[in-house]
Amino acid sequence: MPRRGGFGSRGSFGEGPDDPRDVDSCREAALNLLDAAPRSSGALSDRLRRKGYEEQTVVEVIDGLSRVGLVDDEQYARSMVRYCLSRHLGEMGTVREMTRKGVDRVLAVRVAAEAAQNGDFVESAYELGRVVARRTAGMDRDRRLRRFWAAGGRKGHAPDLIRQVASDIFRNDGDIDE
Repeated sequence: MPRRGGFGSRGSFGEGPDDPRDVDSCREAALNLLDAAPRSSGALSDRLRRKGYEEQTVVEVIDGLSRVGLVDDEQYARSMVRYCLSRHLGEMGTVREMTRKGVDRVLAVRVAAEAAQNGDFVESAYELGRVVARRTAGMDRDRRLRRFWAAGGRKGHAPDLIRQVASDIFRNDGDIDE
């Protein structure tokens, strides 16, 4: 049986914490959640509230964890950018993914814009283009371009960047410039 207030406390039993204002129990639940995976303060807050802890208790626990460095939204956002780049996401896709994971939108936009200034999303788009080119080898050029445009759009790359990559990688049918 899961411990009260800890990871999985709202499992199949549907139970919440004994005391929704118990800071120690809430902190234990937060630490167990952080042991399972890194989280933004927003995502952690949502999970703790869903477990049944009161808002003020959750705020107090997250503030304490932030003070000791166990919750750091800036660091989490930067690690999310690296993760999104490894999945060949563009700037818009990265912001979308970060906000989905509970990162404040203003922070997500700022960190993604810094990565864009470094040219990280350009390289991501080219890598996506190379992946699509390898996977669509042998298909006619128009079909390959449609596949690349669809992938680039889904992953949140800017249309002008997709156009640039497409013209560089899919020059002629069968002629891939890598």
